[in-house]
Amino acid sequence: MQRRSLLLAAAAAPLGAAALAQTATTRIVVPFAAGGPIDVTVRVLAEQVRASLGPVVVENRPGGGGNIGMEAVARAAPDGLTLGVATTASHAINPWLFAKLPYDPARDFAPITQMLRVPNVVVMNAETAQRLKIATLADLIAYAKAHPGKLNYGSGGNGSAGHLAGEMLKQRAGIFVVHIPYSGGAPAQLALLSGQVDFNVDNLATAAANIRAGKLKALAVTTAQRAAVMPEVPTVAETLPGFEVDTWWGLVAPAGTPREKVHQLNAAFVAALNSAEVKTRFAALMAEPAPSTPEQFAAFIAREREKYERVVKASGAKVD
Repeated sequence: MQRRSLLLAAAAAPLGAAALAQTATTRIVVPFAAGGPIDVTVRVLAEQVRASLGPVVVENRPGGGGNIGMEAVARAAPDGLTLGVATTASHAINPWLFAKLPYDPARDFAPITQMLRVPNVVVMNAETAQRLKIATLADLIAYAKAHPGKLNYGSGGNGSAGHLAGEMLKQRAGIFVVHIPYSGGAPAQLALLSGQVDFNVDNLATAAANIRAGKLKALAVTTAQRAAVMPEVPTVAETLPGFEVDTWWGLVAPAGTPREKVHQLNAAFVAALNSAEVKTRFAALMAEPAPSTPEQFAAFIAREREKYERVVKASGAKVD
């Protein structure tokens, strides 16, 4: 009887381990509030990878421009069960914007894959554009050079992606326009629609509806190539060669996560990003999947951090 019990226990042990592996839950920390584009796209991916990874939950940890959520990821156990969403802000802008970060963007994370990129777009108030006879980015630059300080642009605040993209545009074009910071992207967009500011460098997903409604005039997208969702809009680079800015985010794990686990996660998420369903759902958000290897994503983040170091320092923007 005792021998039979031991045999049954031995037979059950592997089953118990398998069941545990199947029920281990992967947590993805989104460092921003629920309902925004980052949160929505992560939830789309979470649905797609459950077949290969098992249960996946999305946890929102907003605050500090993304710093609170990323600190939680940096301090998590490196077991591949806690992932985070690295963004333009958390990994490229904040290192230069904040005097002290609660994490090291270069050393505290193991990149998994870039998720996507969302083009930004230079948009003018349509009535202002018509009144000033500005139909192209070249027209905007020519007007700004002829009338220094007459034009202004709005953003979601000092150090925001829209602010820094505007500063990059000013530097590359050699123009002087006035920056007007608002307390968030929504107030900045309302200011543009009401004519309080002349132009913004906004997220294409946010601006698209008003562009199509004729309330905003799209002058150029900031990505290296034209956006597939609005191919009639030229790139800034067609006027200012080499100009490239976009909004991006991707998945990272805590530093020290085993290499084989990183590549397992990469394979699952890259397959999801390449699926027809994800491409269709991302297209509705004006987003383009951008799957990569862990090594490619790490190199991309390093280039972005270097690029924004110059821009943030030149702008003088600081949060603390």
